[in-house]
Amino acid sequence: MSLAIDISERYAIAPANGYAGDVSPTNAWRMLEEIPAAVLIDVRTAAEWTYVGTPNVGTLGKAPIMIEWQTFPSMQIDAQFVAKLAQHVGADRDVPLLMLCRSGVRSAAAAKVMTAAGYGRCFNVVSGFEGTVDDAGHRGVQSGWKADGLPWSQK
Repeated sequence: MSLAIDISERYAIAPANGYAGDVSPTNAWRMLEEIPAAVLIDVRTAAEWTYVGTPNVGTLGKAPIMIEWQTFPSMQIDAQFVAKLAQHVGADRDVPLLMLCRSGVRSAAAAKVMTAAGYGRCFNVVSGFEGTVDDAGHRGVQSGWKADGLPWSQK
């Protein structure tokens, strides 16, 4: 598939301020499946990866790039985030980068920073890995990667 097609329509990408757009977890999966160069970047903390789980894109022949946007427990933004991610994705600044966090807030910030660094196809996975909190105060039930039934694993 050529990236020249209008991916906004194909993957129902919603406009966003400062990056290429917002995409649902299910459409992020489709992008990873259909666009060979597309990369999933999990920007949550190491504690979240360990205790909550991680997306599993192995059946697509891919692995998520795991880089903390903010470091636990201080939640200080990693000043080396752009450099670390650039090491993983290389010089191609048109590679689709799909940012994922718990709920879609940190990943939107990471998408903005990568866009400002010259990467033109940065997307935020809205509702993230666990989504919004339900009436009982639980995540992962009504929205997000897990709620959409996408593959994930926990160690």
